[in-house]
Amino acid sequence: MSYLSIKQKNSIPRMGLALALLFISVFSYSQRNKPYREDLSGLRPRIDQPLSYSVEKDTSVKKNAYSSPTKTVNAKVDAVLDSIDVFNLTRKFIDGYTIQVYSGQKREDAMNTKKKIQDELPDLVSNLQYQQPKFRVTVGKYFSKLEAQKDLLALKGKFATAILVPEKIMIR
Repeated sequence: MSYLSIKQKNSIPRMGLALALLFISVFSYSQRNKPYREDLSGLRPRIDQPLSYSVEKDTSVKKNAYSSPTKTVNAKVDAVLDSIDVFNLTRKFIDGYTIQVYSGQKREDAMNTKKKIQDELPDLVSNLQYQQPKFRVTVGKYFSKLEAQKDLLALKGKFATAILVPEKIMIR
């Protein structure tokens, strides 16, 4: 027996195995892409409705009549609400956002950026801050990212480096 005939005999089972794997993968792929459907109506609870059902208008209730509350706040809930109120009264800062337009070590560049903001967008108030070792020019105080988005887009048109940064906002 020659070497070639032995190799051909061994390749026939391999080809069959490869064809079987190909068929299985195509079949499983087609099964996965079918929409999943299942009838769950047999598992739904059934509610027996009365045979005679009629809607009667209740005329005993007056319009705009005051009704006293049935659920009252007890002392524990009242104490918790009072402590939250005291905390909110003593709170000085909240988490918010500001738009940073410039951040660098050159004071002149920071002053020029602030002047350019005042000239081109006069309705926005800009702040120049020095936090060692750099100067920062920021615009606005916002409570949410969504609130700051409009001004950020306006500033991005003029200043490509404008970004939204988290910052503590003084509320009192």
